[in-house]
Order: sequence, then C-alpha cells, then structure tokens
Amino acid sequence: MSPVADVVIVGAGIAGVSAAYHLAVRHEVERVVIVDARPPLTLTSDKSTECYRNWWPDQPMVGLMNRSIDLFEELAEETDFGLNRNGYLFVTGREGTMAALSAQVETVSPLGATAEALGSEQLHARYPYVTDSAVGAVRVDRAGWFRAQDLGQWMLDRARDAGTQLIPGEVVTIGDGIVGLADGTTISAAAIVVAAGPLSSEVAASAGLELPLFSELHLKVAFKDHLGVIPRDAPMTIWSDNQRIDWSDEERSELADMGRHDVLGEMPIYCHFRPEGGSESPYFVALWEYHGQVVEPMWPLPEDPLYPEVVMRGLTTMVPGLAVYGDHMPESFVDGGYYTKTRENRPLIGPSGVDGVHLLTGMSGFGVMVSAGAADLLAAHIVGGTLPEYANAFLLSRYDDPAYVAGLDQVASGQL
Repeated sequence: MSPVADVVIVGAGIAGVSAAYHLAVRHEVERVVIVDARPPLTLTSDKSTECYRNWWPDQPMVGLMNRSIDLFEELAEETDFGLNRNGYLFVTGREGTMAALSAQVETVSPLGATAEALGSEQLHARYPYVTDSAVGAVRVDRAGWFRAQDLGQWMLDRARDAGTQLIPGEVVTIGDGIVGLADGTTISAAAIVVAAGPLSSEVAASAGLELPLFSELHLKVAFKDHLGVIPRDAPMTIWSDNQRIDWSDEERSELADMGRHDVLGEMPIYCHFRPEGGSESPYFVALWEYHGQVVEPMWPLPEDPLYPEVVMRGLTTMVPGLAVYGDHMPESFVDGGYYTKTRENRPLIGPSGVDGVHLLTGMSGFGVMVSAGAADLLAAHIVGGTLPEYANAFLLSRYDDPAYVAGLDQVASGQL
C-alpha cells in the first residue's frame, strides 16, 4: 500500500530537516515525510561554514534573516549547538572602499541590521592581527556561527519523535499530489516541498516548473594553525579588496605552463576565515571563491590542488602573521559544495504556482543561516498561518512582474 502524507519534503538537507521540524513540531502537522536518496544533512549541508549574519542589502532579506536568528536564539535555550555572536569583520586597505562600507552602515542599519564602522586606530586596537595597511573595517554585530550539524540532527530527532518519517529513495517525479520514487514507490501528499538544493531544478522540472536557478562551485579549506597565528576569539574576518598574489617569477612561469591564469591576475574580493572548534582547537576554516564559474552540479566535486596555497597567500595580505606558513603549508583539508541561487540571490520559498507544490530552495551559500526563517515561512504558507510582510519577496511568482524582472539588471550580487 502506498504511503499517504500531509506533506512530503523532497530533500533531507538542512532546509528539508528544518521544514520537517517546523511543520511537525511547531505546527503539529501529523503526517510529514522526508524523502532523500542520501543520508540526512549531507551533500551540501555538511560542507557549510555554519555562519550567520543579518547583514543584507534589502528589507526582505534582513527581515527573513532576523527571523531566522530569532529562532536560533529560541532553539539555543532548548539545545546546545554552539551558537555564538562573534561577528563579521569586513576589512579594507582602500579609502574608497571604506567610504562605501561606511555608507552601507548608514543605508542598511535602518532596515534592522546592526554594524559599526571602525577607523584604522580602532581596528588595530581591537584586532591587532590585521595588516597595518588596513584603513578601516565594518563590524557586523548580529552575526557569528554555530554547529549546524548538531542543530540539524536535533531538529530531525524532534521531528521524528513527532511522527515524521524518513524514506530513503530517489525522487523521479512530483505533481498531482503524488511523489514517485525510482523504485516504483508512490507517496500521496496534500503538499509537496522541493528542498533538494542543487538538484531542485531537476526535481521541479517533473512538475512542469522551470526554476530560475544556477549553481556555482564553492570550496573551503580547514587549516591546522599549529603556530597559533589566528586568535581563537576572532570574528569571521573578510578582506574586502581585490588583490594580486605575490608569486615569484619562477612560480608565475610554472603556473602559466599549467594553464592556471586564473590565479595570476587580479583576484576577487572576500578572501575570508574564521576560527573552527573550541578554545583549544588549532584549526581555522577559510574560503575564497576565485573561480567565478557557473557549473552543472556533479559529484565527486572537481578538485583544485592549488586551493589551499592560493587561499593562504590571499589571507596573508590581510593577516601578515600567516606568512610564517609560506614555505611550509600547514596540514589542511578541502571540501565544498554548490551555491544554488537566483540571479538576485534571494531564495524561493512558498507556493510554486503548480497546485500543491511548494519551494524551499535557491538558498545559495546562506542555507544554514536562513534555514530556520525559511522553514518558518514555508510552514506558514502550508498551514495557512499569518504571513510576514516579506513573504511575497520570496515567491516564484515575483518573476511574473515585469518591473521586478527589469530591476534585476540593477542588482549587483544580492549581498553585502
């Protein structure tokens, strides 16, 4: 006999698990089913940097993120998942960039985000590891990180305690109130949620939906900082300037012969790091997306053997103390995942326009930080709850508005 559900969630990543928790636990929806061919909280959710911030360029994103953080703070009273408020620090060595960062503080703070601009003297007094060439920074206050895997597992356990079923299987079709699996199993459902991360477009296509999503490969690297260069209480620290890596002439020649011209010219902004683990941990994690390529998701991930060295050299511009590792790279481990996103970097949350099919996807690189707020919004749509003012900003139907689509040409990246 085929299973019957009130809600079937396609995808057991942090988005799908959070949706199950909010539906089954907070709204007491009785028959919730999660379907995924992979173990829960894998694929991309376990590759996250596990950070959060309410620093976004528009009211809907700030509102959604503040709601998500509110929920995290509530959940932190029930279970320990290492939620901290260590902040984000956007650092620059250019006066023009500092002026732009300061202007962002004036523009975004009234939206409900909190940040302060720091001059050179303040910056170096509080963060002496930052290069003397930095002219200032912006510190975002409502920001930090947490153990997303711990939180995700706790939510999954609570959802299962409330009756949620986890069915292993590959979803091949959705629509008309039916979810079809590769083994021939069908599940009837009043509502179907597409929360399949990088696979969402493929899943949604079986219901006749074309989602405006694309994917970028983003890697991250964990370094063992055995010399203790990075303070354990450092915030997420981000270099907000383009830079060029100071390769030697011999290195430049070798890289050119390898065809690695992507690391020889001007490199993009946002090389960044944060401490990883507790106060006794020797590790920090670092990221720098310098590939800038839209790709079709594939597994295993494409490798970049130069990634640890390129990231370390980039970080040294901001933290000169890391130059001690120049000749002998520390132990490192690289992983990563796909940022699946819309053009304006807003997620898709809520009814899709196809009867009974809802979306919880397009969460780019902020899936962990938005997971609680997004699941809360999705659940309100499904159970008929009160919707927040920002709800319509995340519907797929926003692309039906010609003025909205025309305005996309004015959107830079959808983040600060």
